[in-house]
Amino acid sequence: MAEKGTDGIGNDSVEGVLERITFYNEENGFLIGKLRRSGESEEVAVVGKAPKIQCGETLLLSGSWTNHPKHGRQFSFQKFESKLPASAYGIRKYLASGLIHGIGKTYAEKIVDRFGADTLRIISEESGRLLEVEGIGKKRARSIKDAWEEQKTIREVMMFLQTYGVTDALCLRLVRKYGNEAKTILETDPYRIIRDVKGIGFKTADRIALNMGLSSNGPERIDAGVLHMLQEAEDNGHTHAERRELALNSSTLLETDAQDVEKRIDALLSAAELVETEADWLQLPGAARAEQILARFLLEIHQAPSSLPPILVDKAVEWAQQKAGFGFAEAQSTGISQGLESKVSILTGGPGTGKTTILRSLVAILKAKKTKILLAAPTGRAARRMAESSSHFAQTIHRLLKFEPSKGGFSVNENSPLTCDFLIMDEASMLDVRLAAALVRSIPPRAHLLLVGDSDQLPSVGAGNVLKDLVDSGHFPVTRLEVTFRQAENSGIVDLAHAILAGKGSPPTPVDSPDDLDPSKDVHFVRALTPEQCVNQVTTLCSRTIPRKFGIDSKRELQVLAPLHRGIGGIGNLNDQIRDSLNPNGATHVMGSHLFREGDKVIQTRNNYDKDVFNGDMGMIDSVDTLNGKVEILFDDRRVVYERMEVTDLQPAYAISVHKSQGSEYPMVVFPLLKQHFMMLQRNLVYTGLTRAKKKVVFVGDPAAYAMAIRNDKTLVRQTDLIRKLGNG
Repeated sequence: MAEKGTDGIGNDSVEGVLERITFYNEENGFLIGKLRRSGESEEVAVVGKAPKIQCGETLLLSGSWTNHPKHGRQFSFQKFESKLPASAYGIRKYLASGLIHGIGKTYAEKIVDRFGADTLRIISEESGRLLEVEGIGKKRARSIKDAWEEQKTIREVMMFLQTYGVTDALCLRLVRKYGNEAKTILETDPYRIIRDVKGIGFKTADRIALNMGLSSNGPERIDAGVLHMLQEAEDNGHTHAERRELALNSSTLLETDAQDVEKRIDALLSAAELVETEADWLQLPGAARAEQILARFLLEIHQAPSSLPPILVDKAVEWAQQKAGFGFAEAQSTGISQGLESKVSILTGGPGTGKTTILRSLVAILKAKKTKILLAAPTGRAARRMAESSSHFAQTIHRLLKFEPSKGGFSVNENSPLTCDFLIMDEASMLDVRLAAALVRSIPPRAHLLLVGDSDQLPSVGAGNVLKDLVDSGHFPVTRLEVTFRQAENSGIVDLAHAILAGKGSPPTPVDSPDDLDPSKDVHFVRALTPEQCVNQVTTLCSRTIPRKFGIDSKRELQVLAPLHRGIGGIGNLNDQIRDSLNPNGATHVMGSHLFREGDKVIQTRNNYDKDVFNGDMGMIDSVDTLNGKVEILFDDRRVVYERMEVTDLQPAYAISVHKSQGSEYPMVVFPLLKQHFMMLQRNLVYTGLTRAKKKVVFVGDPAAYAMAIRNDKTLVRQTDLIRKLGNG
């Protein structure tokens, strides 16, 4: 098609077959590709947002011609129309992209050679005729037909939702949840997707509903808005909201009368979709139930007799000191004694204060008494660290409690409890109220429970503030470790961590170049006052300075931790830049809307109990099989295969959030801090990120941003009801 208008001016249009996708961002649908126009051999570079399109499709693009300083002439489009390929050439390209499971380049050639421009209709309506193609049997023909139907469903949903700003990743979740019913459910009950599909919020569902003509003041919409506001409070860590505040916030969101909202709150209470606890405190039923279970079972364990054999506690502590080869501090001895004497006890302290010594000693004493001990942690990395330090097997809570996907819950509970006399839970600050409830209900009443953690770290990602609430409740003995013992090892990091908690702790004098870092020191600061400078410095550190100066493997021993996801200095852009510097030559594959590079570092973002892979687990992409729609990831020494619909659970992990890093330790941490991160600049954020480093940490950014964070100890107080429920227990 001829160009219209002049370069960069007016409304131009281009039509042709999409030949290649060179870059695709699944979050916003941004595409860089090559288009071949009809009757022309030269390819045109095109850039713009085009959710869920594949090589081989015919695109009609509307936009303007631009000249990029690096990439040259390209067509920047604002609108697009897409249709399935109609020519044999386009169909061959489309099928060879690996989109349909069972069809690669070879079979794409064979099928199109046999059926020509009629190929897609044959697959859709007469798939039995695929048997006419050499090498295709009944099993492969069925696989091709099933994959085609799946892609048709995905495509319909994508096209349906693209005007509502829903990302490809979320569309895939909708299809995975509802299958062929996805579009019907969206059209008949759009607010349902808020409850059913994590990541889809009220605003997206509301746009769909209002565009379909649902009443802006109808009960379905008001109910969805109220439940959304309460869920949003949970997402921010709270387990309840005050009624009047909830009504006002909901009416603002819905742009409707607060009295109408109040009436629907009463209706939701009557339907048990909301729970009133304290006067005018409203909770979602799940949060209310979790707090009730947690309080009831903790008190039951605390008050029940012990199943431990008789232990002379003072002599046991003395024996543990002899075994360790050094005398314990008073607080350490107290921590061991309280663990043995109290049914439920808490041990809290920062890095280097002796938590590991107490854990190791308790395990040794309990082993000597031939008791059944269980050790658990929230993440796989934390469990491995716990096992190494205690010389006793440890596992994640999810593995310990045996989640059953078919039932949607843990199979270990009060009716089928754990077999143990003593359970030690490490990294307890990461426990949200639901996971904590699942854990305590599984513990036999006569067993002991010791919660170990650092209450100064960031609270859990999920709702609640369990460790802090239990410490503040006064119901259970708490041992606070405040004296630092680990002076020789990690002295710079440990000393700075404790200074930060005191509101002090200046970092070392910033240097302007990574080349000026002194490898003999533990804590470093590289100055970078703008987001662009910060990203450049971080990339230089990862790709050049740290491997050369510190002898650190940047993929396996270094972790970049960042406060925010978006923006130039955010996690998304950092991952793109670091990947290009550390793994520029890895074989790149586009599978659907996802770009995978062999050798990339990735992180799992959702618990997958079938694969035994959990939120926060990190691995390396070992291979990508575009033909069969499979990605193989190495998690430590274990190989896990992901199918096409499961790859949305993976994200790049060169840079991750501080929250994601909890429960893990890395030999070296690089920590960007900028004034643009102001919303997240809090003392416990810096403290948590710093204490993830075992040997070295490099802050990169603005010293003023660091100072802002250290001064800000006014972290958001989480509204929870656990302490009150414990008091009423």
